[in-house]
Amino acid sequence: MGDQQGGILNTPNPAELSKTMVNIAERSQRVVAAFLQRQTENVKFGLDPMNIGSAFMEMTEKLLADPQRVMNAQMSLWQDSLALWQSTTRRMLGEARPSVIESDPSDKRFKDATWEKNHVFDFIKQSYLLSARWIQSVVKNVDGLDEKTARKVDFYTRQFVDAMAPTNFIMTNPEVLRATIDSGGENLLKGLNNVLSDLEQGKGQIRIRMTDYDAFNVGENIASTPGKVIHQNELAQVIQYMPTTEHVFKRPLMIVPPWINKYYIMDLSPKNSFIKWCIDQGHTVFVMSWVNPDEKLSKYTFDEYMRLGPIETLNIIEQITGEKEVNGLGYCLGGTLLAATQAVLAAKEEGRIKSGTYFTCMLDFAEPGELGVFVDEAQIQLAEAKMRERGYLDGAEMSTTFNLLRANDLIWSFVVNNYLLGKDPFPFDLLYWNSDSTRMPYAMHSFYLRKFYQENKLKEPGALNMLGVPVDLGKVKAPAYFLSTIEDHIAPWKSNYASAQLLGGPVRFVLAASGHIAGVINPPAGKKYHHWTSAKKLLKNPESWFQGAQQQPGSWWPDWLDWVSKQAPDKVQAQARVPGEGPMKALDEAPGSYVKMRVG
Repeated sequence: MGDQQGGILNTPNPAELSKTMVNIAERSQRVVAAFLQRQTENVKFGLDPMNIGSAFMEMTEKLLADPQRVMNAQMSLWQDSLALWQSTTRRMLGEARPSVIESDPSDKRFKDATWEKNHVFDFIKQSYLLSARWIQSVVKNVDGLDEKTARKVDFYTRQFVDAMAPTNFIMTNPEVLRATIDSGGENLLKGLNNVLSDLEQGKGQIRIRMTDYDAFNVGENIASTPGKVIHQNELAQVIQYMPTTEHVFKRPLMIVPPWINKYYIMDLSPKNSFIKWCIDQGHTVFVMSWVNPDEKLSKYTFDEYMRLGPIETLNIIEQITGEKEVNGLGYCLGGTLLAATQAVLAAKEEGRIKSGTYFTCMLDFAEPGELGVFVDEAQIQLAEAKMRERGYLDGAEMSTTFNLLRANDLIWSFVVNNYLLGKDPFPFDLLYWNSDSTRMPYAMHSFYLRKFYQENKLKEPGALNMLGVPVDLGKVKAPAYFLSTIEDHIAPWKSNYASAQLLGGPVRFVLAASGHIAGVINPPAGKKYHHWTSAKKLLKNPESWFQGAQQQPGSWWPDWLDWVSKQAPDKVQAQARVPGEGPMKALDEAPGSYVKMRVG
């Protein structure tokens, strides 16, 4: 690229520019062809698959039925806009004036100092914030909408508002403007290449690259805790980890990860690996690593996941250690499976799971938070139609859903960084894991969406039969530890709290700061965040519990260790528990082959 001399704008080298544009043109043709093919496929499933149009039509009808409210809202926006014009004019004349509206201090979009120092950009920012506030307040205050429609309208209105932020456009983002001037537009050319690469990766559908995929290799610098695969079936591999202490707890720890993501969220790197930390505290750890299913497993049900997952793993653990009883731990959907398994075992009078730890786990789905926007009848039918044709739900579709819950952090920040600034994303193990999506088999996922999310049957005693017995969570008498996070968008903490009250045994409920991942994967050495605990029994109302809870500094991990250690304090020599040296020989080194199966 050219150089900037004497204040002249940088200009690209003509030969380089020509070569780049030819490459872009060729790649664009392939991308457009893939896009058109995808649209042809999507027509089969309807033009409004998310059922958004009908929700907004209903909202509009209700709104127009109350013209006085519309007029009041318009007047309020006009007054705010007038106040902003007056404030900006006076500031341009040198008068100190407070802002009409302030951005949230946690809003990273406006962190560039120009948004405050430059009067024009400050006006753009405040205009956007006022408009966003007005739009959202209008749609939130419409009378007569049922709760589900109101939530959908509110959610997609926020998606629109986030998309229209001035930070997402070249001419209204001061950081992008500086980069464009400094590089002579090279950032935009690089950004166009990044867009095309993401479209090629998604075969016509954009899949934003959130991290440097080449910086990580599963089993080497991520998911690298030493261990062995000591068993596998068509759904899961069982990993036993190497002990690092002279003595270990007599009772093994069985971890049930969610199959909606890969297990190594708990084993990202040695410094933040929950699995390694448990091993270092003296636990013999067994983890299920779920397969990434294809169409061959389309008919596998929730019962199969239970039978071939935790129940078969219990038998493997007993063969290796001689211990019939375990401490169980489940993360998110893995916790739902763990509790259901405990209920099935309780019905059969087999209390082999002597304690249950549940990370951000829902058993009561009455209040699923913003995920509820995606599980109405129309969208479940759409998902089922796609799964019938493919045999599974595509992992990218599930990933997109979760990203929408935090669009500014997981979508628009990367649009600005990758496409407008033309930068490569930073290597980040958590975002590598987040992009390593998994498929959902048709039968299991349809059951999960309908019976749990839509009908909320798991909470009703005897409403569901699994492995031939009625499921009653109240018959689970084992001590339970519920860990929730206060900013969780996937499993809201109040839903976790309601879930904890469904079990029949003593419960310790702990609430951590941050969200679904960062609040859980929070090693003590990091000295980050805080958590709330209470020595009292669970109250019926979660807010009452929170008001009486004590805020504790740092990670909740030591609190859990103290609790789980009391469930089985006895320790034994570690030598008999080296994976592969017992009655079952090792099949492979950890993390095994299932976790390395990437979608696409």
